[in-house]
Amino acid sequence: MMKIHLLLKKEEIDSVQMDDSKITVVFDVLLATSTITACLDYGAECVVPVMDEAEALREAKKFFQEDVSLVGEYDGKTIDGFLDPAPLALKEHVAGKTVVLSTTNGTVAIRKAASAKEVYIASLLNGKAVSKQIVETYDNETIVVVCAGSKNKFCIEDFFGAGYFIHQLVNEYGDYTDLTDSALAAKLFYENVEGKDVLCNSRVGQMLVHYERQDDITFVNQQGLLSVIPRLVDGKTIVAEGHPNRLSL
Repeated sequence: MMKIHLLLKKEEIDSVQMDDSKITVVFDVLLATSTITACLDYGAECVVPVMDEAEALREAKKFFQEDVSLVGEYDGKTIDGFLDPAPLALKEHVAGKTVVLSTTNGTVAIRKAASAKEVYIASLLNGKAVSKQIVETYDNETIVVVCAGSKNKFCIEDFFGAGYFIHQLVNEYGDYTDLTDSALAAKLFYENVEGKDVLCNSRVGQMLVHYERQDDITFVNQQGLLSVIPRLVDGKTIVAEGHPNRLSL
């Protein structure tokens, strides 16, 4: 029996309970986990998620300048001297490079979950691929799906993305799943709403619309588009497991 639990925001992560008995899947649909997935699909060597701007600058100094892309935002604004952390803005800037990524919520959530047995990074773009990987690799495990949220607040787009993933996981694993109420609620929510409306009407989505980033919303809402499976290794570096090829829709 696979147990599936959902945390509604990163502040609910308990580092003691998030131990080597848990498989964790982190969602920050707008935009960190979508951006990480896209960067690896674009050919980035890896992504280093950091807690803040200061750590990003320290990490970047470990590489030759031509081998690293420094990417980040805080409170929705691109950090001075950093690349904009939106998927479409990075397409020509990350191939063959280490991406050092700092975001307000998503990268913080990933780092807070690092004590789990495994940490996967998922989005609408690759939720299908990650669910297949988990079903094929693990049995009788506890899966903790983490919504990054925003500064201790619930984000509906992460809830929707998590629901998509849980929907896929249940379809793959069959009846041998045990969902907590929060996980079931996300699954039912995904199955009964229109995704683009959720993303566009969310608080973060409205901010992206204000900054004329509708194309990024449309891009990250392509469910199951990518087969890249980002996984955190050594607690600090995200690599692509398998080959980042496009799935058939």
